[in-house]
Amino acid sequence: MFKVFDIAGSALSAQSLRLNTTASNLANADSVSSSTEQTYRARHTVFAAALNDAQEAVGVDVRGIVESQAPLRQEYRPDHPMANGDGYVFLPNVNAVEEMTNMISASRAYQSNVEVINTAKQLMLKTLTLGQ
Repeated sequence: MFKVFDIAGSALSAQSLRLNTTASNLANADSVSSSTEQTYRARHTVFAAALNDAQEAVGVDVRGIVESQAPLRQEYRPDHPMANGDGYVFLPNVNAVEEMTNMISASRAYQSNVEVINTAKQLMLKTLTLGQ
């Protein structure tokens, strides 16, 4: 009966990590570098269902954070202090629209899991008052 709290709690933790990763991507969206090796790359969280020994879902498992394989942006700015020898600067492969969509989705998933916890709590409290 208390599994709902464990499952929703693991989902809250996963969505919180997703929100933090998305915020980091947005914060670095306009950072500039002079080489591809030093340029920030967008990061994304990878989730999977956490399973117990009987292969039943018991929560959300964060498998890791992966870097996006999308190509970096390159702009010709010969006057920029970070420009390389050819006059180019490199910008992250962060798509602000995609990141805002991820942020809204993670925020709504977080809110939904808070509602699951609140509803389960209210149902348990109502169950306790049945015998009165």
